[in-house]
Amino acid sequence: MHHLFSLVLGQKDLSRAGDLFSLDDAEIEDSLSEALEQIRLISSASDYETNDNDQAVVEICITRITTAIRETETIEKHGRALVALWESCLEQNLRAAGREEDTPHAKIASDIMSCIVQNYDRPFIMTLAVPIAVKFLQRGDKALCRNMSSYLSLAAIAKADLLGDHMEVIVTSVLQGNAMLLRVLPSVYEQQPQLINDHLTELVAQMSHLDQGELHHLLRLVQTVTKRKQPQVLKNCIPFLTNHLRDPNHNDIILNILMEISDYEPQALISSLSVLKDIGEHCPSLLGQIAKIYGAVGLINEENAKVCLTYLVNQLANMEHSFHHIFLMEIKNITDTFSNILGTQGRNIYRMSNSFTAITKLLIQQLENETALSDRTHGLAVHVIRTKCTNVDTGQHTMNIDLEADMPFPDLYANQKNEGLLLSEDTEESQLAWTSVSHSRATYGGSDNVSKSVQENCHESSVELMQDPAKVQDKLYVHLKENLTKVKAFVMEIGRKIPVPDECIIEDTVRSCVAKLVFSCPMKGHYCLYGKSSFTLISRQPQLWIHIMFLFQQSLFPAPLSVQSKSIHVLKVLWEKTRQKGTDSFENAMIQSTFPHKKDLDHVQSHLEEVRFFDLFAFSEEAGVWQCFMCNNPEKATVVNQEGQPLIEGKLKEKQVRWKFIKRWKTRYFTLAGNQLLFRKGKSKDDSYDCPIELSKVQSVKVVTKKRRDRSLPRAFEIFTESKTYVFKAKDEKNTEEWLQCINVAIAQAKERENREAMTYL
Repeated sequence: MHHLFSLVLGQKDLSRAGDLFSLDDAEIEDSLSEALEQIRLISSASDYETNDNDQAVVEICITRITTAIRETETIEKHGRALVALWESCLEQNLRAAGREEDTPHAKIASDIMSCIVQNYDRPFIMTLAVPIAVKFLQRGDKALCRNMSSYLSLAAIAKADLLGDHMEVIVTSVLQGNAMLLRVLPSVYEQQPQLINDHLTELVAQMSHLDQGELHHLLRLVQTVTKRKQPQVLKNCIPFLTNHLRDPNHNDIILNILMEISDYEPQALISSLSVLKDIGEHCPSLLGQIAKIYGAVGLINEENAKVCLTYLVNQLANMEHSFHHIFLMEIKNITDTFSNILGTQGRNIYRMSNSFTAITKLLIQQLENETALSDRTHGLAVHVIRTKCTNVDTGQHTMNIDLEADMPFPDLYANQKNEGLLLSEDTEESQLAWTSVSHSRATYGGSDNVSKSVQENCHESSVELMQDPAKVQDKLYVHLKENLTKVKAFVMEIGRKIPVPDECIIEDTVRSCVAKLVFSCPMKGHYCLYGKSSFTLISRQPQLWIHIMFLFQQSLFPAPLSVQSKSIHVLKVLWEKTRQKGTDSFENAMIQSTFPHKKDLDHVQSHLEEVRFFDLFAFSEEAGVWQCFMCNNPEKATVVNQEGQPLIEGKLKEKQVRWKFIKRWKTRYFTLAGNQLLFRKGKSKDDSYDCPIELSKVQSVKVVTKKRRDRSLPRAFEIFTESKTYVFKAKDEKNTEEWLQCINVAIAQAKERENREAMTYL
């Protein structure tokens, strides 16, 4: 062993330990295994946990050794000694009892883990390390378990067969709450399929407790099992899967799983039909997959055929045209199998496929005439067709009324002073903007009897159309007339969840176009966060926001808007700017889908949450508008604006970056006051201050995103400045939200103060 290693480790001389870094890597390379053995002996001593000097010596030496191994690429030469030291940590205390820092042996294990992970793709090292990593799942603390799980996930990708003998421990760890290991199971399923099959129901039962990434890996596993066509294994999982269909992030993959099951075991899905029907009503974009499941169940026997055929015909009468062919295919499959349901007319379905209305009428007539179909089926299907006021293909009335097509439509709102919409075109920057004056003060008050109004609306529209055929030319007007009450009810509900922007600017980017949305506070109080400024949001879903603005604008007027209305013209221009070749025009898009899909609205809310919009704005029930935090909470203005008065203070953990795979946190005391986030050098309130963060220089504050988020960062957030990124972690989720809101409010206040000072100077 090199004489300096002998001196430092033999005499535990901390004063000379730093000299190891002055040596060339090649000079000490031959001594590394022997040094690792000496470290193992030192760390196994009974007083090691309380001996700060020995701990410091060991930590410095391990850092020097792992650096030399990396630089000389001799991991395989020293791998046995490295893994032996790693394994020796299992015999020691790895779980801190009431302590914020890792135990000494947990630190050793983490440092060695970092070195091993950097060489995860070397088969020899993996063969040595995997059995030890599995043992840490049962012995280590949460941080170690997390790191071991990450390593095992890499091992599953590089050499899955090494994990076959350890699957029972891995599955047990998952069932005990280590959901990170779910990513391992799809890769190693073929190694131990029966073991995983035996526990699949227990695994799927955890769905409601998983985050998005973990749920994705679990569904990958279920897909793998589904492809092996094992209905007995999957039968008990189906209720958990259907209960999770309302998750907009995963309902598509869940339906694909159910579709695959329906191909070889449709009986298993009979009890789920009612849930699928409900999902289809709330998420129309999923109707194509739901139709295929109904079609498969309908082929079981004639009784199920009647039930499924009723649903499919029902949907065919009042759904978006994009799924018509799928529904027709499933209807034909059922009627071909059970030909007596429609009789000889069944063959005419595809002959008339150029007219969906004709197909629907044909189906209804046959369902009426054939006694094989129950009275209940007859009633449901006929009701849907006969109460439909507008033909789904042409927009014309279906009750034998001939409507003129080419009559001019007057501009009903040519002199509408309340419209308040302005269009601006900036040819230099190729931008289009939409500004609304009136909507920001719209009040979402109580509603009339919506259900009654909706029932009467269709009849009233038909009568007015017959009396004034000149209005028929404008299909958008007709559509809004029929759905006016629904639009107002929708806006009344969604207006409390999603704000409508004051301004929308469409900007071209390299890949597509985006919407630059501007929000401000209408109150403009003395301490308003956005008295002289605004909140800007960039969205990659411009057409969705235009759709939302269209509905909000219509809700302001007692009568339907027309395509010639100024506000509609502005929105049309914005829409055309975003429109891709071959896609629907503004009028067609608004007619075909009256309201945005729930999945899209949920995405809007998620985006607003991600940018912390709701930290700064909230809907005021009293005022009936969206207001900033200060205008909604004037009693807190004194605290926020008083210099030196802390808005919030307490302990946070700051991430200390050493290695990519190992996360260390240092506890410090923070104070948010005035324009600064102050933090002390230590944990105590009495320690001296370090360099503060100037809030006016902060570019953004974000929660650690879900794509990056793992179990080590359940309460973490980042502060971005021009020169540095800070990562902090609070004690729990609630405390994180408190800090985030206070920081965002203080940042907005600091920037607003700067804007006011600049205006005063000018």
